[in-house]
Amino acid sequence: MAYTVKEVSGLSGISVRTLHYYDEIGLLKPHHVGDNGYRYYEQEQLLRLQQIMLYRELELPLSDIGDLLEQTKEKTAEVLLEHRSKVQNKVFRLHTLLQTIDETVAHVKGEEMMKPEQLYQGFDPEKQEMYERELTERYGHEAEEKIQESKTATTNWSKEEYLDSQAEAGQIHRQLAEAMNKGLKHNSEEVQALIRRHLQWVSRFYTPTAEIYSGLADLYVEHEDFSKMYEGYRPGLAEYLRDGMKVLAKRELK
Repeated sequence: MAYTVKEVSGLSGISVRTLHYYDEIGLLKPHHVGDNGYRYYEQEQLLRLQQIMLYRELELPLSDIGDLLEQTKEKTAEVLLEHRSKVQNKVFRLHTLLQTIDETVAHVKGEEMMKPEQLYQGFDPEKQEMYERELTERYGHEAEEKIQESKTATTNWSKEEYLDSQAEAGQIHRQLAEAMNKGLKHNSEEVQALIRRHLQWVSRFYTPTAEIYSGLADLYVEHEDFSKMYEGYRPGLAEYLRDGMKVLAKRELK
C-alpha cells in the first residue's frame, strides 16, 4: 500500500515540511513520484522513517543517521537494541522512584518511617551525584557515611535478578501486543491474566493498592518515557495496558 506525504505525516507526527526536507537531502526518498507529482511511500520507507525517528531520539545528527541507515541489518539491530535498553532502564528507574514517592508520602503523614537508605532510590544517577556533593558539603562526614549506607542498601538486586525482571516485563508487553493484534478486549479473561502477571511484576518493586496501580496505569499513557516504550511494542499499547490495569485494580485490589 502506498501512502502520500500527508498520510505519512499523520501516521508519524513528522511534519510534511520535514518529510520534504528528508527527501531533499537524500535521507528518506519516497518509493516513487506519481504522475500527479505526489510523493508516495511504502512499507520500506515507513520503516526507514521509524529508524530515523529512533536515532533522533538518541540525539544523533542527521549526517550520522544517514550513515547508520546504510549499515547492515545486524548493525541496525544492534543500535536499536541499545536504544531500547536505555529506554527500559529509565522505565525501571521510574518504577523505583514511584515507590520512593509513595513511601515519602507515608513518611510525611507519619504513617511509617523511612530508613535513610530508602530516601534516594530511583533518582537519576547524574542528579544523584549532584545531591551527594551538596549533602557532603553541607553536613560533612556524617552525610557521606549515610550516602554510602544508602548505596549499599540499594544494590541488593543481582544482575541476574535485574535481567530476569526486564525479561519478564518484555514478555508481558509482547503478549499484550499479540492480544491486541487478535482483537481481544482489555477486560477479557486472557488479557486480564496478562495484566495479573503485570501486577505481580510491579509487586517486585512495591505492593500497590488499587489507587496506586490505577495511577500507574495513567502514568504509562501520560509520561513520555513510558508511552514511547510501549509504542515501541505496538501503537496504542499504553492505552490498552492502562485500561486493563484499571479493570484489574477495581476488581481485585483494595
